[in-house]
Amino acid sequence: MRIRLDIAYDGTNFRGWAKQPGLRTVQGTLEAALARIVGSDVQFVVAGRTDAGVHAAGQVAHVDLDDSQWARIQARHGRAASDPAGSVAARMRGVLGAYPDVTVHRSSLAPEGFDARFSAIWRRYRYRLADDVAGFDPARRLDTTSIRGDLDVEAMDAAAQSLIGLHDFAAYCKAREEATTIRTLLDYRWRRDADGVLVAEVKADAFCHSMVRALVGACAAVGEQRLDVGDLVVLRDALRRTSEFKVLAARGLTLTEVGYPADELLAQRAEQTRARRDSE
Repeated sequence: MRIRLDIAYDGTNFRGWAKQPGLRTVQGTLEAALARIVGSDVQFVVAGRTDAGVHAAGQVAHVDLDDSQWARIQARHGRAASDPAGSVAARMRGVLGAYPDVTVHRSSLAPEGFDARFSAIWRRYRYRLADDVAGFDPARRLDTTSIRGDLDVEAMDAAAQSLIGLHDFAAYCKAREEATTIRTLLDYRWRRDADGVLVAEVKADAFCHSMVRALVGACAAVGEQRLDVGDLVVLRDALRRTSEFKVLAARGLTLTEVGYPADELLAQRAEQTRARRDSE
């Protein structure tokens, strides 16, 4: 029985999503919580593996429960009797306790063909960056990166939009052996919010390792006038990492949403994604 889980977390005290021996991770914490409920080990598949310190407001994962695990879910009274899949989230929240730094907002029976990772058609991230215009807000210190100076948001936005499209983003990715760096950047924009904080919205079919933080670091360099608007395309097309800009801190980055096609297209999308990854 495949269950979809909609998850949020403050990544500050996690060593990323992926389970690692001896380290506190989001995956490890959630799998341990569900294992207590179903009586045996489980394994989550996630839409996007976030790095250490990165947050999530709209992460998506799935978990497959075997017959005995599903029977334990169904055996409970109350909500589980009418909606056993929907009761999983509430029961996991009970195990996680009050004021946890990770929670499960919703759980549901996954549609046929659903795969949290391979069925996804896009991921959206937000990055918060406070310069001298916005000032430092102690209440937002865990999800906002601070930078000195007065940044030019219009130049940053223009530079961001120049990168949109299907390209090889090797210059903006941390290399991984046998991993492709070709991505479709669907949208990338900068604005100031009501408090003056610089906010980036970045959307792509998928992201390679450290790609978003490199993209925002490059635009911050434009905002500081250390790089020109057109330089980011030149650096991208050079296809190699550069020291012309800094990869910004994880604390400002939040995975906000994952997009999926209509239910009848989920299996087809997953098959296409797997085939493309194998080809790459």
